[in-house]
Amino acid sequence: MTENLHPRSRIVADRLAEAGIPGKIVVLPDAASTAALAAAALGIEVGAIANSLVFLADGEPLLVMTSGAHRVDTAALAERIGRTRITRASADDVRAATGQAIGGVAPTGHPAPLETLVDRDLADYDEIWAAGGTPHTVFPLTFDQLVALTEGTVVQVD
Repeated sequence: MTENLHPRSRIVADRLAEAGIPGKIVVLPDAASTAALAAAALGIEVGAIANSLVFLADGEPLLVMTSGAHRVDTAALAERIGRTRITRASADDVRAATGQAIGGVAPTGHPAPLETLVDRDLADYDEIWAAGGTPHTVFPLTFDQLVALTEGTVVQVD
């Protein structure tokens, strides 16, 4: 039942349904704005959190879905994907690109498609969890579903 969800989470739930992903949005009692907080709330390994990070790659928004156990090596990643420079996006840039706030960015439900990279190490988990559009919402899916949902390119991010 999506009518009880925040409007941003309803958009995410609609995109999941359209993609045929059965995972439902879970509302957490406390904000889980970091991978560690989300993992603790769900009782799972931090590596199974698909952390949504927005960067600017040569000035253009780039969504990186990384394992919560990793930090993105922006210099190495830029070289890997043929970009000159990757920098962390500001809160305003994140909201403009995704329609969502830092700490709750989902892999879908954005105003326009974003170039997306998916951390290959997320494939190590049978089930991963991603933010559902707000810091209080998350949902489960598989690695293959995440790649298909985002039309992402699988890469090493660390």
